[in-house]
Amino acid sequence: MQMEPVCMTRRGAVRGRMDGAGVASFLGIPYAAPPFGPRRFRAPAPPAPWQGVRDARDHGATAPKVPYAPPFDLLIPEDSGRDGENCLNLSVWTPEPGPNGGLPVMVWLHGGAFANGSGSASAYDGRAFARDGVVCVTVNYRLGADGFLSLEGAPDNRGLLDQIAALEWVRENIASFGGDPDRVTVFGESAGAMSIGLLLGMEAARGLFRRAILQSGGAHHFLRPRSARLIAGRLAGLLGVAPTAEEFAALPLATLLRSQGELRAEIGSRPDPALWGEAALNAMPFEPVAPGLTLPGPDCGVGLLVGSNREENRLFMVPTGRMDTITEERLRKAAAVYGLDPDRALAVYRADRTEASPGELLDALATDWFYRIPALRLAEAVPGSHVYEFAWRSPQFDGRLGACHACELGFVFDNLHDPAYLPMIGGHPPQALADTVHGAWVAFAGTGDPGWPAYGPADRTTMVFADRSGPVDDPRPAERTLWDGVR
Repeated sequence: MQMEPVCMTRRGAVRGRMDGAGVASFLGIPYAAPPFGPRRFRAPAPPAPWQGVRDARDHGATAPKVPYAPPFDLLIPEDSGRDGENCLNLSVWTPEPGPNGGLPVMVWLHGGAFANGSGSASAYDGRAFARDGVVCVTVNYRLGADGFLSLEGAPDNRGLLDQIAALEWVRENIASFGGDPDRVTVFGESAGAMSIGLLLGMEAARGLFRRAILQSGGAHHFLRPRSARLIAGRLAGLLGVAPTAEEFAALPLATLLRSQGELRAEIGSRPDPALWGEAALNAMPFEPVAPGLTLPGPDCGVGLLVGSNREENRLFMVPTGRMDTITEERLRKAAAVYGLDPDRALAVYRADRTEASPGELLDALATDWFYRIPALRLAEAVPGSHVYEFAWRSPQFDGRLGACHACELGFVFDNLHDPAYLPMIGGHPPQALADTVHGAWVAFAGTGDPGWPAYGPADRTTMVFADRSGPVDDPRPAERTLWDGVR
């Protein structure tokens, strides 16, 4: 096998790199033109063709963004060192560079609250998937105001349109890298999974993927147009401009990014629905825009693997110290805001958590509202879906971080010892669990069967990933049924 493999795309040839284990990587391949200058705040356009062989041995630019605020800047994998205008690029790892491979393909959409993250982060290195016979693709897409702010004179959901453009690139080109364009699984975490939840209902995305894995995200996270206008108006007010694509495009990028950070801080400190609409509940001002909740139907043509982590919200409560500041009054108010009767809900959640503090109970409530119930609603909408729960508890923060948001990522990518994961999962995560989780993802991409029965109304089988993994029928049914008709 040549040490510098070359593959053809519709726009030109690319030269990659072969590692000692027989995996070829092609990094930073443009799937769309730079979305700046005259293309700012527009739908993605095809990249310009090139002559000769393009060097694809290093990652390309990532979408401009504001870094995570402490302590999340140390906890969540992100590559923020290569931000630049030519950010609509993707990377490919394959064991079979060249046509005729016919391998399953997995396309990764990173998380980051639609404002952070990067498909180029070392934490998302795809070589373990390629090692196991899968062509892995990771994608960078527009973030923050450029990707998701609703502006007059610009199409909404530009970040989703970028993702669709990347999936179209995969359909047109992946056979040259050994992949089968008819066996594409799109997978994502947090905002990446929420993106997939919306892509499932978008006509432009139909037929671009056969299967989908949604980690800690569903179809419930979006802004209705009125809320999107409120947020655009507030950001425009901070900047002293009108909420139009023309005026925003005239601003220096650094000025816009700084104000985005100010906006996110304000929504966190003043979560008033009158100011922010739906975003007041999840503190995410940059989300896809949609008129209402649309779940896919039985005829969507996409097999689903969906799930969440058992203690998602601890990521946002333990490192910040908020876990210990929650009062009973604050807990009851949260239950009511989520649409539950506080007396009934807290009695149910306390039944199996008799020693839990108000902060620990709020974690359970918020985890269900934000992550678990949206995942179950997707599984209920598409018969034959598979459901998981990641329950391995991190030892970090004296064990209090638990099975928090994003804790599963190193296990999914079988990349546990990347330094980016150390602050979240510690220095001795169980490799056997990575073998199990990563193996299930690979099996699902290849066959549609991750290794346990599908979720159905009779038994609601859920694979629980932990030190001892195994399927469980309908975990915590009393808590699940609290949300019937609510979420």
